[in-house]
Amino acid sequence: MELGTSIEELRPFLPAQDFAESREFYRVLGFREAWSSDKLVLLELGRFSFFLQDYFAKEWADNMMMDLRVADADACWSYLQSLDLSKRFPSVVRIGAPQNDTATGIRRGHFVDPSGVLWHFSQSSK
Repeated sequence: MELGTSIEELRPFLPAQDFAESREFYRVLGFREAWSSDKLVLLELGRFSFFLQDYFAKEWADNMMMDLRVADADACWSYLQSLDLSKRFPSVVRIGAPQNDTATGIRRGHFVDPSGVLWHFSQSSK
């Protein structure tokens, strides 16, 4: 068996400083709860998923990054703006508009979840 040919999914575990707030944040983004327990929830968006856990370590959250590869970074930005995340979730510290990275050919924006996890939404021009 070769590991690469048998993998069906890769699902990271993300921290939640306030589990209820983080669950609501991801629900507002469009994720649905596929499964949950008192301390763990599997969140899905289309065919993609991750686990959100009721566990928090600041050093981990501050260094955790996710990347959403999207077809259109500007459309994603417009969608995020329409959700008014900063007002709904004051602990979301920043949301950034897409910028072009000429070295990589990637157009990338970002947002930070209520626990400090940095999410990029990126579009490749290649």
